[in-house]
Amino acid sequence: MLDMAFGDRKGSDGHPRCGESGRVSQVGASDAEPDTGVTLAELLAAFSLATDLGLGQPMEHVLRSWRIASRLGERVELDEAARSALFYVAVLAWVGCVADTPEVARMFGDDIAFRSDSYDVELSGLQGMTFMIRHAGAGGAAMHRLRLATTLVATGGKRVEQGLMSHCLTTSRMADLLGLGPDVSIPLQQFFTRWDGRGLPRGVSHEDIAQTVRLFHLSDIVEVYHRTGGVQAAIKVARARSGTHFDPRLVDEFCAGAEDLLAARPDDPDCHEQIAAEPALQARLTGHELDAALDVIADFTDLRSTWRAGHSRAVAELAAQAAECAGLPDSEVTAVRRAGLLHDVGLHGVPSSILDKPGPLTFTESERLRMHAYYTERVLARPAGLAKFGRIAALTHERLDGSGYHRGLAGPSIPVSARILAAADAYRAMTEARPHRPALTPKQAATELRGAVRRGQLDAQASDSVLTAAGQHPGRRRVSGPAGLTPREIQVLSLIAAGASTRQVAHALAITEKTAGTHIERIYAKTGASTRSTATLFALQHGLLDQPTPLRS
Repeated sequence: MLDMAFGDRKGSDGHPRCGESGRVSQVGASDAEPDTGVTLAELLAAFSLATDLGLGQPMEHVLRSWRIASRLGERVELDEAARSALFYVAVLAWVGCVADTPEVARMFGDDIAFRSDSYDVELSGLQGMTFMIRHAGAGGAAMHRLRLATTLVATGGKRVEQGLMSHCLTTSRMADLLGLGPDVSIPLQQFFTRWDGRGLPRGVSHEDIAQTVRLFHLSDIVEVYHRTGGVQAAIKVARARSGTHFDPRLVDEFCAGAEDLLAARPDDPDCHEQIAAEPALQARLTGHELDAALDVIADFTDLRSTWRAGHSRAVAELAAQAAECAGLPDSEVTAVRRAGLLHDVGLHGVPSSILDKPGPLTFTESERLRMHAYYTERVLARPAGLAKFGRIAALTHERLDGSGYHRGLAGPSIPVSARILAAADAYRAMTEARPHRPALTPKQAATELRGAVRRGQLDAQASDSVLTAAGQHPGRRRVSGPAGLTPREIQVLSLIAAGASTRQVAHALAITEKTAGTHIERIYAKTGASTRSTATLFALQHGLLDQPTPLRS
């Protein structure tokens, strides 16, 4: 039932919690962690890379489009407040495509291929209808395709229009949840408008469309044409759509300075450096704010499949409770929870037709699915404050026997935080229905999880902690770390394995040298180690060296 190649492809109820309060420690709260080192702009820039995948475009398409729009905005004297709004409109404009992904897949097959191809045409009038008829039921039987094409013509594409409006409203809602205000949320509702008023909402045209949206309309398209055909191709498409899709004044400005606007100079900052240079985008998130933003991203990620609503939050909560049960330090509990919220972000690069396929996957489909772990790692590679969670999230499908993906890591190479997240994801996925199987009961899922442990795929202690957190060990007391190590002893072990002296351990953890020495003696006694090297080997074998506490100077 449990397919170790993808935890929920084949195969908590919230019972006992570890600790007296039953609540997971929230080290990210603003009073304990006032500055995470991550800005909302950096977080959304990273998430835009997942959006690129869903559009069938190379990563940083959206960010490059923003750079073009920003440069064009300077030419038309866009004010500072609007420059900030432009960034958020750009990185969020396409996020809403997840809201109508299941519907797009039912109508057009591979939703990613459909969106990629849509850049070639104007989605309005006869040209737009012809495009949709040509893609109706793609990949399906001839009669199925004919039936869908007939429905499109008979209804005038009403279902598609409803999907586009859902897209806009969902994206606007995301902006509200992120606290971005009306300068961002209202323009996002206009994303499918057109200069000539033939877009959605109907009749919104010309100057009634926010300038930030008009700038992004143009830059989103010309970025693709420039990348694939050069400057002249970008100018050609801009002129061809001037007065219909695009604001003619912006087209004139763009064409007059296209060489400069599209140029990639050797001394240009990359997109992330440009974000760092924008004063209005520098407010850093507190721990509480970061958690709230990650909750939003998790919810939007789960929208890609009607079967996955709430999955990421549930995995994050279960994994965090299990990490607490396993005796991990509070900082690691927080890291595991945040990684759980992000662990499926790479699924934006997998078509809904694969995610929601009711039958067995082909080899090619399986390979596309397995790529999502790699995508997760790449999406979360920057900034550094986010990458530390991304490194855990990307290991969710690794297995101790080396049978997992995408790296095929085994044993000591998988840190304890990732082992816990892997077990939590597998357990939670089995208790949720999928198109190819019904949900298992918690008891059945527990049996499957233990079977994976016996086969050497999942870590025994990590799985035990997950089952305890899920209520499958009623009344069981808090589980300690490997060999009974306490959270503090795990911190000390990480430090001495990294070469710290007793004095440095004391300094790093703000304790006395005597206390540090006592911890080290207990670690040696519990693990059976007699030297630093044997203690380090123990830590490696149990995945305890993923995030050691940094030494103080």
